[in-house]
Amino acid sequence: MNKMKKILLNFAGFLLAILLIFIVLWVAIPKAKDQFTSDKTAMLKTQKIRYVALGDSLTEGVGDATAQGGFVPLFAKQIQNVSGDVVESQNFGKAGDTSGQIYTRMTTKADLKKALKTANVITITVGGNDVMHVLKDNFSRLSNLTEKDFKKPALAYQKRCEKIFADIRKVNPTAQIYVLGIYNPFYLNFPNITMMQTIIDQWNDATKHVVLAQKKAYFIPINQLLYKGNEGQEAIEEVKGKTTSKSEVTNQLLYAGDHFHPNNKGYQIMADAVFKAYEKENHSK
Repeated sequence: MNKMKKILLNFAGFLLAILLIFIVLWVAIPKAKDQFTSDKTAMLKTQKIRYVALGDSLTEGVGDATAQGGFVPLFAKQIQNVSGDVVESQNFGKAGDTSGQIYTRMTTKADLKKALKTANVITITVGGNDVMHVLKDNFSRLSNLTEKDFKKPALAYQKRCEKIFADIRKVNPTAQIYVLGIYNPFYLNFPNITMMQTIIDQWNDATKHVVLAQKKAYFIPINQLLYKGNEGQEAIEEVKGKTTSKSEVTNQLLYAGDHFHPNNKGYQIMADAVFKAYEKENHSK
């Protein structure tokens, strides 16, 4: 009997020792659930940014040798590299579109309307083809054009830009909208035609006026970055020694196929300009 009692006491002591060890381990070792929660919280810090690019040939990426969409993928990659956020981009650029044609697409294309509704970031290139249409409509008197000839078309253009913004804000009041200005691709070849530069400046002012009247909207000037080439004289290629005719001077930021649209370097400069504004708005506060 005493022997059985001794065995039971030893067994009870063993169980008590096991229980004490279990309690110590429970307190000392971090719970797996806590570690999982920490990992989950870290993952939630990574956001998905829905980026929609809307506009003309500059958004489509005409002149981009990679055929990837000009500045659009470059800008998206910059956001992703700096913030770590996942960027989901959609490119709705269409070469030749005027402001009116861009607006028509916005109101008739279901996929574009859906994309704009859910976008966090929107870029717009608009205005260049509107200017070109004014020039084409007055081609017979091109040398006699004055600033007055562009005043009425510029006002009509502003109205269309306002409609573009109103339509976007109707479905998406919170997205950040970055609107790029236009540039003068003819400057290096025809620097004496100062009227063209004046027209570009005034057209950009018209766009800027509309943009600054909006909330969460930003105007990105690109004329000064592109029209003289890469830091002015560095972009000028001299074909025949030190003296060249105006027709032999080329802007090294423009596509060699048309000397009108940006090339890869030009699109990188555009992407940098947009990202600078984006970073200022999102990461400097």
